[in-house]
Amino acid sequence: MATFIMIIATMVWGFAFIAQKSAMDSMGPLTFLASRYLLGGIVILPLAWFEHKRQAEPISKRAWGLIFILSAAFFLGSWLQQAGLLTATVTNAGFLTGLYVFFVPFILTLFFRQKLHYIVWVCAPLALLGLYLLNGARLDNFVVGDFLVMSSAIFWAVHVMMLGYTAALTKRPITVSAFVFILAGLYSLGGGFALETVNLEVLQLGWKEIVYAGLLSTAVGFTLQAIGQQHVPAANAAIILSGESLFAAIGAALVLGERLSLVGYFGAVLIFIAIVLVETVPIIQAKRKQKHPIDPVTNLEL
Repeated sequence: MATFIMIIATMVWGFAFIAQKSAMDSMGPLTFLASRYLLGGIVILPLAWFEHKRQAEPISKRAWGLIFILSAAFFLGSWLQQAGLLTATVTNAGFLTGLYVFFVPFILTLFFRQKLHYIVWVCAPLALLGLYLLNGARLDNFVVGDFLVMSSAIFWAVHVMMLGYTAALTKRPITVSAFVFILAGLYSLGGGFALETVNLEVLQLGWKEIVYAGLLSTAVGFTLQAIGQQHVPAANAAIILSGESLFAAIGAALVLGERLSLVGYFGAVLIFIAIVLVETVPIIQAKRKQKHPIDPVTNLEL
């Protein structure tokens, strides 16, 4: 069920790439981020309050610290990605954002000394290859925006690693999401007033993109991610969430009339295989061990 919930989230995000790109025809990246995140946070506040009241224990100081760090990573990942889309193509942005598929297991192993299931090291490069093929097995000439989007993948990796742990620690995934959205929205609003032109006119011109990104991509998509990631390891979640690029391609086909090449369809299949393997192989092995336990002395099946 957790995997299915996160796939729904990737579907919503994939279609949001179109809104993110077109919104900047009328407003700056920080103005757009402030609008979508404040809208998304306010919408789910009633659910967050209801969820919070059901818990007997208050949120600890440690958990609050994690929420503030999480909101900072979320804001920086969003800002770099959104600013990158000013000059980067959607094709490049979809692939480069997906680099967090590689960054998550790398960071978990190198800095946190976590021992990951071997299938993660098979599926992470498989998903990355799928992302590359999905985008036509090519990248346009790199511009400044491409490097910004590439940098955003590092902060998205931190977000993916911290979100599930923070949601499980507080037992309040919706509450965590609401605070992260509102804090990121406030960071963006401050930056928008300092660096961009923020007024009602620009908001009116991009209201459709704001509503879609605020209600569906933010309030629904990221909250579903927080709920699902309580039950899925971070490295596995990164591979599952790579399906975002697949749904971005589907959205481009439906809305913009773009079509995948033959190699693009092959990339989509690789992403799907990676998602299925990373979820099913550990389960199958666990069930097999239950039926055929291993003797710790002889290392043979009992």
